[in-house]
Amino acid sequence: MDEEQARRIGDRLRSARRQRGMSLRTLAGLAGVSIGYLSMVENGRRLLDRSSLITAFAEALQIAPSELTGQPFAPADPRSSEAHEAIPALRLALMGVTMVAPPDRRPPEVPVAVLAERVEGANRLYHAAEYGTLAAKLPALLADLHAAGETADGVVARHELLRLLADAYHPGCTLLLKNLGYTDLAFIAVTRAAEAIAELDDPVYSALSGFFHTHVLMAVGSPAKALAQATAAANALQAHLTTPDAYALLGELHLISATCLTQDRKRSGKTRAEEVRDHLTEAADLADRTGETRAWHLNFGPTNVGIHHVSLNTDLGLHGEAVQAKDGVRPETLAEAPGRQAAFHADLGRSLTHLRGREADAVAALLTAEQIAPQRIHANVPVRNTVEYLADRQLPTRAARDLRGLAHRIGLPL
Repeated sequence: MDEEQARRIGDRLRSARRQRGMSLRTLAGLAGVSIGYLSMVENGRRLLDRSSLITAFAEALQIAPSELTGQPFAPADPRSSEAHEAIPALRLALMGVTMVAPPDRRPPEVPVAVLAERVEGANRLYHAAEYGTLAAKLPALLADLHAAGETADGVVARHELLRLLADAYHPGCTLLLKNLGYTDLAFIAVTRAAEAIAELDDPVYSALSGFFHTHVLMAVGSPAKALAQATAAANALQAHLTTPDAYALLGELHLISATCLTQDRKRSGKTRAEEVRDHLTEAADLADRTGETRAWHLNFGPTNVGIHHVSLNTDLGLHGEAVQAKDGVRPETLAEAPGRQAAFHADLGRSLTHLRGREADAVAALLTAEQIAPQRIHANVPVRNTVEYLADRQLPTRAARDLRGLAHRIGLPL
C-alpha cells in the first residue's frame, strides 16, 4: 500500500464526515461497512480500492467521488497533459454556447457534410482515447454546429444539424469529460445535448439522452438515480424498436443499468449479482440480433457484451468469475475502439490482482491496457487504486520494476 496515498484519502474522508456532522457509526451504517473498517480507512491503514466503496461513501456524504480520490489528477505524461490543458477553452465553450447563437458568431461556410465528417472524426478520437487532440478540437466544432443550426434554412435542415449537435456531445464530449474527471462539465455537455434533442421531439434520441445522463449520474456517485434514469429510458424506448439502431441503444441501456447495479450498495451482493446477470442476458440476446454495430457512435454488439462480463464481475468483486469470463472475448474485434480494448485489459488486471499468485499477470494486463490507450488508463481511478494496491504486494523483480514505471507515468509517487 502507498501509505501517503492511503493517508490522503483517509484525511479527505474524515474531513468530509466531520463537515457533515456524522459519527463513524452513522457513516459506516449508510455505506454498509463496519466501524472498524471505516476507522482504518480514515487513519490511513486501509486504502479504498473498490469503486463501489468510494461511491458508497460519497453517496452517504452527498459529495462527488472525486472529493475522496482527488481526481482529476495531474498527469505525468505530456500527451495526457494536453487534454487537461485544453479544458479551459472547452469549459468556456460549454458555458457560452446556447441554442441561440451570439450576434458576433457567423455560421461556418462549409457544407453540412463537412460538419458531419468533423463530428465523426471527433468521436473516432474519443474511442481512440486521443483525449488531448479531441479536447482541443471540440470548442470550435461545437460553436460551428450551434451557429450553423441557428441559420439553417428550414425545419428539415435545422433538425439535421441538431442531430449532429447531439452526436458531437455524445459520446465524444460528455464521456471525454467524465473520463477525465470533470463531472461538472460532463453534466453541462449532456444538458446542452438534451436541449437540442428536446427540439427534435424524437423518442429514440430522447432515450439516447437518458443513456448519457445515466453515465454522468454514475460519475457523480448516484447509482440509484442513474439506474432510475436508465430504466425510464429503456421503458420509453420499448415502444419505438423499429430499427437496428434502436435495438442497439436498448442493449446499451441494459449494459449501463448493470453497471449502475454494481455500485448500488443498498442492495445485497447476491441481489446485485442476480440483477446484473439478468441485464447481461438481455444485452446478449440483443447483441445476437444486431451483431457488431457502431450505432450512436458506440460499440454495441457481442464483443462489448463480453467485455462487460469481465468489467461487471470485477466491480461486483467476483474476481474469479471475471477472469473466467475473458475466455472467448476478442477485444481486438473493436479495431476502431482502442479505449474499449484497454478497458477490457484494465478490468482483467484489476481482478487478477485479487487472485493469489496472479499479481504478475495483473501487472502485465495493466501494461497491455496502457499500451493500447495510455491517456484513458492514466486517467482511470480504479487503475490508480490497483497500482497502489499492487505496490504493497511481493512481486517478481521484473513485475515490480514494470509496476514502478506504470506508477510514474500515471503520476503516482511510489
